[in-house]
Amino acid sequence: MIHKPTLGWREWVALPQLKLEEVKAKIDTGARSSALHAFAIEPYRKGGQRWVMFAIHPLQHCCDVSVECHAQIKDRRIVMDSGGHKQRRYVIETQLILGQSLISAEMTLTNRDSMLFRMLLGRTAMDDRFIVDPGASYLQGQPDVVEYQRLAQN
Repeated sequence: MIHKPTLGWREWVALPQLKLEEVKAKIDTGARSSALHAFAIEPYRKGGQRWVMFAIHPLQHCCDVSVECHAQIKDRRIVMDSGGHKQRRYVIETQLILGQSLISAEMTLTNRDSMLFRMLLGRTAMDDRFIVDPGASYLQGQPDVVEYQRLAQN
């Protein structure tokens, strides 16, 4: 039997390519895609490629702190939220650190100011690597600072 790490219904995640040391993420097995809080979204071109600049409020319940992020655009898709509303969103691909795991995941960008969590980790990003315990929280602990710093420098 293969041992899989167990996640709680919420976990700490680091996004080194976006210079985000820690973000609380809701683990959502009911959601296919992952979503990241973003506002002031501005697409642009860099070296002939499509990029997007966006800002994020990384802390729950706090709009005073914001971080400017830049990422290459992977796609633009119609996504249906939990309320059944369809929205066209930019899609980026970025690395995330979850416990001892390094994951490359697609993230849709959307304003989540009204939501409790700044990030939603959907089942596609988890890709059958984890078991989820819906009664537990933060089982993976804080993101690995050394790994974050190594990846953030690249």
